[in-house]
Formats: sequence, C-alpha cells, structure tokens
Amino acid sequence: MDAVLKLLEELEDILDQSRAVPFSNKVAIDKDEFYDIIAEIRLRLPNDIKQSKFIVQERNKILLDAQKEAEELINSAQDKVAKLVDEHEIAKQAYEHSAQIVDNAKKTAKEMRIGATEYADEVLALAESRLKKMMEELRNESVEIDNFFSRSLDIIYENRQELRGIDNNNR
Repeated sequence: MDAVLKLLEELEDILDQSRAVPFSNKVAIDKDEFYDIIAEIRLRLPNDIKQSKFIVQERNKILLDAQKEAEELINSAQDKVAKLVDEHEIAKQAYEHSAQIVDNAKKTAKEMRIGATEYADEVLALAESRLKKMMEELRNESVEIDNFFSRSLDIIYENRQELRGIDNNNR
C-alpha cells in the first residue's frame, strides 16, 4: 500500500512540476511517464487490495475468535457464579438446618430437664409423704406402746399391791 501511495505522490509531483499552458488552468505533462505510473499503480493496487482484504479478514477472524472466547469466559464465569450461589445457598440451608437442630436439641434438653426435675420432685414428695406417714404411725404406735407399758406397769403395780395386802392380812 505504501508503494501505491508513493506512486500517487509522484503523479502529484509531475503535475506540480509540469509547465502551465498559457491562459488556462491546464498543464503539459509527459503522457507516457504518466501512463507508466498509472500502470504500475494498477499492478500494485490489486496486491495491496488483496493484502488489505486479507488483513481485514484476519482482523475479523481474530475479533470473532476473541468474541467467542469472551462469551465462553462469560458463560464459564456465570456457571461458576451460579455454582457458588448454589453452594452458598446449600451452605446457608445447612447452617439454618443445623441451627434448627441445635434449637430443637436445646428445647428437648430443657423439656427433659424440666420433666426430670418434676419427676424427681414427685418422687421426693411421695417419699416425704410416706416418711411422714411412717413417722406418724411410729409415733402413734410408740404412744400405744407407752400406754401399753404404762397400763401393764399399773396392773403389775396394783397386782403387787394386792399381793402385799393379802400378805399383810395373812401375817
């Protein structure tokens, strides 16, 4: 392409250096020299045009390849983002589920503690009640035993007194 541009500059130089025709805007040029330069432009121009077309095609191909690669990278990035979002969502759900399990376990443990405390209280209240009843029965029986012994001692004493009275009468 540079060669064609140089040849065009030569044509301009020829026109600039040519003699002007008096009383007109025309110049006298060497027709053969001018045609030789035009012929050379025609010879070089197809090659330059072909090369330019090739360069444009290559540029377009490179742009298409770059665009495809960019789309693939975007798709890949979107897939990775989607996976990360899914993994994040799964992790979030797992965390929420584990938190729910922990909450349920705490609730169950609290209910069990309360139940165990209530059961222990019931067992201790029953034991206390039975012990009080036994103690009351023992007191009652103790009183009865005391009364029995007191009556028995009284009877024995009276019997002895009677025996002494008979013995005193007989003596």
